[in-house]
Amino acid sequence: MPKFIFSNIIGSFVFNGNYRLIDGRLFDNIEQYKNKEEVEQKLKQKHKDISAPTEKDLYGILLFFKDKKYHAQFHNKNLEITKNSIKESVKNDTLIIQTISSIDEIDKNINLLAKRLREWYSLYNPEISSKIGDNEKFISIALKNTKNQLLKELNINENDSMGANLEDKDVSAILLLATQLNNFYKLKKHYEDYLKELEKETCPNFAMVAGPTIAAKLIAHAGSLRRLVEMPSSTIQILGAEKALFRHMRNKKRNLPPKHGIIHEHQLIQKSKEEMHGKAARALADKLGIAVKVDYFKGKFIGDKLKKKLVDKFKIQY
Repeated sequence: MPKFIFSNIIGSFVFNGNYRLIDGRLFDNIEQYKNKEEVEQKLKQKHKDISAPTEKDLYGILLFFKDKKYHAQFHNKNLEITKNSIKESVKNDTLIIQTISSIDEIDKNINLLAKRLREWYSLYNPEISSKIGDNEKFISIALKNTKNQLLKELNINENDSMGANLEDKDVSAILLLATQLNNFYKLKKHYEDYLKELEKETCPNFAMVAGPTIAAKLIAHAGSLRRLVEMPSSTIQILGAEKALFRHMRNKKRNLPPKHGIIHEHQLIQKSKEEMHGKAARALADKLGIAVKVDYFKGKFIGDKLKKKLVDKFKIQY
């Protein structure tokens, strides 16, 4: 009588020709399930003339597991496998996506609160607020210097200032917002450094060619490094410009196709002449496509060579 070996998530089993269980071993954990070949080999050594079931035999074997006593085991093992799969799905590219998303959110908050701080601080010291355009520098100076010190640097007498004479509690309220904004800048810097470290481990070639921020944004938009690898360079080129592409597809006469998406922020494109943007975007996307594939398949570091080719071709340093 023939014998069949069959494995599922709860164990490896041996059935006779009548699909009756004659031997088997239950798996204690997920690792045993992953290495089920070892268990199957031991059962094959114990039982001679054993084979894999045909499609017809498989139907008879599966009927055996319809017994309710196996339901709880299947449920628990499936739950364990699902938890394990979720745990293993968290990789460096997932952390890159979360980090760049956090940086973008911090940027939005900084821009919003910096505008509010400038309006508020202008009531107290309008001359300084209008003189310093950079928000980070403005916050740093406002925190480190008093109103009198700042006015002296501009050769303005305190009595000639248009700013209101606020009480200490009012000034403290303004500076408290400035302190929180300063902390936001420190937090952003910390995440930017962390992002560079992640990319150095995960996609050094891609980050070298694209730059850390653009590289992270492209990975985030694609959803993962693997999805980005599967994209042709023409798709990488317009990644992030889907709305413009759909407008073009709806009305090709009225709307031109987009030349670039996220990579528009890249210095190679920003520094090139407008009529060269399309050519620069194509060349950049081509090198990005090469770089991300080398990174995904754990190839050698060639990012510096790819970058040099772009620099030499367009005579633009970035």
